[in-house]
Amino acid sequence: MICIFVNCFSRREFKEFRPLHDCEQCRLGKEEGNSSITGVSNQPDEKDFDIIATYSDASGAVRISRVKMRDLSASWVWENPMDGNLDQPQTSQAVEDSFQSGIRSGENVEYSTDEHQEGGSRYPHMSSMSPVKLMRRKKRHERRDLRTAQLIGQDKETDNQMVAAAIERSEGLDTTVKGKYSIWRRDFNSPNSDSTLKLMRDQLLMAKAYANIAKSKNETSLYDSLLKHSRESQHTIGEASSDAELHPSALDRAKAMGHVLSVAKDQLYDCAIVARKFRAMLQSTEKNVNLLKEKNAFSIQLAAKTVPKPLHCLPLHLATDYYLQGYHKKQDLDKEKREDPSLYHYAIFSDNVLATSVVVNSTVLHTKEPEKHVFHIVTDKLNFAAMRMWFLVNLPPKATVHVENIDDFKWLNSSYCSVLRQLESARIKEYYFKANHPSSISTGSDNLKYRNPKYLSMLNHLRFYLPEVYPKLDKILFLDDDIVVQKDLTPLWSIDLGGMVNGAVETCKQSFHRFDKYLNFSNPKISENFDQNACGWAFGMNILDLKEWKKRNITGIYHHWQDMNEDRTLWKLGTLPPGLITFYNLTYPLHRGWHVLGLGYDPALNKTEIENAAVIHYNGNNKPWLALAVSKYRSYWSRYVMFDNPYLRLCDISE
Repeated sequence: MICIFVNCFSRREFKEFRPLHDCEQCRLGKEEGNSSITGVSNQPDEKDFDIIATYSDASGAVRISRVKMRDLSASWVWENPMDGNLDQPQTSQAVEDSFQSGIRSGENVEYSTDEHQEGGSRYPHMSSMSPVKLMRRKKRHERRDLRTAQLIGQDKETDNQMVAAAIERSEGLDTTVKGKYSIWRRDFNSPNSDSTLKLMRDQLLMAKAYANIAKSKNETSLYDSLLKHSRESQHTIGEASSDAELHPSALDRAKAMGHVLSVAKDQLYDCAIVARKFRAMLQSTEKNVNLLKEKNAFSIQLAAKTVPKPLHCLPLHLATDYYLQGYHKKQDLDKEKREDPSLYHYAIFSDNVLATSVVVNSTVLHTKEPEKHVFHIVTDKLNFAAMRMWFLVNLPPKATVHVENIDDFKWLNSSYCSVLRQLESARIKEYYFKANHPSSISTGSDNLKYRNPKYLSMLNHLRFYLPEVYPKLDKILFLDDDIVVQKDLTPLWSIDLGGMVNGAVETCKQSFHRFDKYLNFSNPKISENFDQNACGWAFGMNILDLKEWKKRNITGIYHHWQDMNEDRTLWKLGTLPPGLITFYNLTYPLHRGWHVLGLGYDPALNKTEIENAAVIHYNGNNKPWLALAVSKYRSYWSRYVMFDNPYLRLCDISE
């Protein structure tokens, strides 16, 4: 409950009572004989009332507060206490609520005449308005405030969405340290070695943002100044990758740029605008990065698949001498060895003469009984003469090497082979051989490496026809042409595969290189037949039981799934995905020491594992015979190259 005492004293001499405010409602009230209800005036020169309010707060304590009449809002009204108006309790309640809300907003100060000096009426010019108009005005302001809050909320929601999207994109960026910022740099141990260079690059980013803002606000002089200093700083940085490579005037340039940025910040800084500008710059930069990644992927694929001039020279000279010197008339010997299942047989399918020679040389060098080892090499028609010529004049001692032309396998035709049949389809021809066609580019840009026709080359897929190629053999070791043998491989033939067909080294580590990496598990044909967490394995060195192969009709399984993937929806092209499917639950895991992979793409492999491995595999784009090769891994391969060979010297192939 509130008790209000009003001490009224006028600054003028009043001879008779008159209303506090001569409003229209007061005059009407007098005429009707009702109580005088007046709005409270805020004119200090007409009156000055002290209002003392005594009330009880929520805890029951008695509080006293004083307020000036002129500080009351226009919503306050006075009623004649002699009037029996039924609305009086409501008015008293309103007074109580207003007082308590006012007191709660500040501290409780006893007898303070200054407590509400700053809290004037929200609508000081509305004291003469009627309550109806005041209510309408109030509702308009409330609607306006509500709409403003809604717009601000929408703007904040949009900003939050943009921030979340920017964060999500930034998390997907490849932050691997490369190039100039390699962690192996000599000055990496000094965290401040590039402080000036980094400062200048940061200044360029800030200058670019402020220049755009200055241009939008027609700050021409500041815009020109920012551009001028940006050009000078960029010229000073040049191609520098550390402070030591900067021009001596770099620090002065940085100071001058800092002064201009300080001026720009004083004139243009607005947190929201700058944040939006940097967000836009980030998105633009990400687009440029993605574009450069695509160009880089294309360049890498081009460099990896293009035959270097020396490697092109070698088969040309070998093929020329093969026919000029009459080697094409020589008959193959040791036919009995080629079909003897008691010997150690290797299958190598390749069109690269130099790479194949390294595989054979490194294998024979580590065998204890080379006369028991037979190498079956299959190549294409273009390279058959060169491949055969090389091994006729450079035959490893005691070992047997037999070279065949894949075109001589007449049974391998489109009526039997799924891959050859698919090559005849219009869609496959468009995908591979019309690379400039817009539809072809758009559908294959994300997987550029799979657009190489080698992925449908029969030399790649011939591994699925081993029993047909070598019908009299029981076991055979399949080797890729990008491997190097460092130990004797004969113990592989004595491993009991336990009824499995394929012996291979598994490649999965934790969640990496499992089936879901290679196969499309969104397709029910895959998800219903295979476990996405099944461990993957590697082609490159595989011991294969051909007897068990025939029993389980492995080639028929391969044909079935290859036909189902004609539209390339089950897996991307290549031989590993169909291999994983064909040998699913039919692969025996070999010890990891038999086969170490990654020398063609991973520069951080363990050196001890590489040197202790029986076979090392240069899978990836960085083949050891290319300029892309990882330099520290090249020696493992080059030690088996016969650089003193006259054909290699003729083609300028050297270490």
